[in-house]
Amino acid sequence: MKFFLTVDGRKLKQASFILFISFFTALFFFTQASIHIPVFGTSDGPKAVFKGEKGIALTFNIGWGDIQADPILDVLEKEEVRSATFFLSGAWAERHPDTVKRIKEMGFEIGSLGYAYEDYTELDDAQVKRDIVRGIDVLKKLDIKDVTLLRSPTGHFDKRTLSIAEKSDLTVVHWSINSQDWKNPGVEVIIDHIKKAKEGDIVLMHASDSAIQTVEALPKAIALLEERAELISVSTLIANGKVKTTLIP
Repeated sequence: MKFFLTVDGRKLKQASFILFISFFTALFFFTQASIHIPVFGTSDGPKAVFKGEKGIALTFNIGWGDIQADPILDVLEKEEVRSATFFLSGAWAERHPDTVKRIKEMGFEIGSLGYAYEDYTELDDAQVKRDIVRGIDVLKKLDIKDVTLLRSPTGHFDKRTLSIAEKSDLTVVHWSINSQDWKNPGVEVIIDHIKKAKEGDIVLMHASDSAIQTVEALPKAIALLEERAELISVSTLIANGKVKTTLIP
């Protein structure tokens, strides 16, 4: 009898050990799976997405100007790019309804860049909310419905901005790769920045008139990005993974 009890005890210890290892293995993989999409935000508050898990999101800001937007759309059409996200300021969109219509008809996603292209960290809460609402209203009047994405006009935001955006059912979108094209540093320098992109990145480019080298750089930039991952919209990128949180001041 003692012999059989000893055997059973060993089996019990082995089973307990296997369960113990299995539990921590599962915990490890669960933890790893939960850190794919970094965001800025508070530990328990609203967040701003700046990176995803699958695909690459090519994004363009348009805050002002009459010249660069359509040539950039021409390049995207020629290169057969099906997915990109444009963040439009309301003030620009009001003056360029035909270009807004073209962006929409090409199937590109449209998000808001606010209205007046002001630094939200320098405005009070009421001013930030007013600018956000005014920008969204302009897009709605241009038949751009269900806008869910907001990019802070100058790229600067704080906890207040995130909170105000969340209350308006908007997700603040930052970026992980900045092409620096608005500085006009030279086409090769822009491409060097683009070369850093990899799966999950959100790439920032501009279609405002300040970015005079973007049109020339864009074909090579597109080719480089497509070698690394499928080009997708920001909304698709957000939906394709899980989230981790990075605190902001």
